[in-house]
Amino acid sequence: MSRTRTQVAALALAALATTVGIAGCGSDSEHDGKPRKVTVVGSGKVQGTPDTLTIDAAIEAIAPDVSAAMNQASSKQQAVIDAVAGAGVDKKDIATTAVNLQPRYGENSTITGYQAGNSLRIKVRKLDSASDILTKIVAAGGNQTRINSVSFAIDDDSQLVKDARARAFADAKDRAAQYAKLSGQELGKVLSISETADGQEPPRPMPKMAMAAPVPLEPGQQTVGFTVTVVWGLS
Repeated sequence: MSRTRTQVAALALAALATTVGIAGCGSDSEHDGKPRKVTVVGSGKVQGTPDTLTIDAAIEAIAPDVSAAMNQASSKQQAVIDAVAGAGVDKKDIATTAVNLQPRYGENSTITGYQAGNSLRIKVRKLDSASDILTKIVAAGGNQTRINSVSFAIDDDSQLVKDARARAFADAKDRAAQYAKLSGQELGKVLSISETADGQEPPRPMPKMAMAAPVPLEPGQQTVGFTVTVVWGLS
């Protein structure tokens, strides 16, 4: 009787061991409830030649009274607008961005005069005329001219954006495939995608000074870049 009980206990232990072994042979995803996946970051950049130039210019006038300061600034601003329009810049590409009027103080905080300022943003679409337009702005505004910044840009960069995005995704997929192979698995479906556009360098300010000779301008190359984070399932 004792021997029979011993045999039954041994059979029960063997059955339990078999059950645990089967559960242990399942995948990690079955074991912990979480799918296997790999997360990678890919980047892609493309370059293009800028085809537009944006000029931020201003006119500053100082006079003993408000009306004189405003009139001087307005007169010079109109002269600048007429000059750039006469050089071929479309009126839709000329915009007033600011109008300022401030008192000037002397000793004992007394007002000694007024300073008026008008700011313009001018978009030049024909780069071969950009240097000439800068010269015309300075000539029309005279000593009251301020060139605050110039910046090159690509007017329509939609194709560059698509190319940069495609390169970023291809880079991410290549990395993911390599990790899958190294871990002895296969790359599955894409689970999620998120992207970040790379920042561009801000326009560099130019010194506030008149330019007597044509300014040499070189557009260089503009870089459009994206960084994409992609999560793939593994099988």
